Amino acid sequence: MGHGRIELLEKMLERDPGDAFCRYGLAQEHLKAGNIDEAVIWFDRTIESDRDYCYAYYHKARALEQAGRIDEAAAVLRAGLERATSCGDSHAAAEIQSFLDQLT
Repeated sequence: MGHGRIELLEKMLERDPGDAFCRYGLAQEHLKAGNIDEAVIWFDRTIESDRDYCYAYYHKARALEQAGRIDEAAAVLRAGLERATSCGDSHAAAEIQSFLDQLT
């Protein structure tokens, strides 16, 4: 089913190339399929289209952690924490901080 969801999200993104939700969905689907590098690319694209999409930072860091790239994951979490704080998303900030605390 994951591949079908990827195709659906790609078609949706063709209609609205700047749609951060579709980009985030593609990242999540690639992550579920075990395509960590592709997931990271799509999390980056999500952040490029909406830098306040705080959970993209969180899940990008999770993907990096799975790949054993702990230092990169921590750097992403720090950037995400800064964005979450700046945009007033206290729930995301708390989750990001908790994950950062686990990594460091």
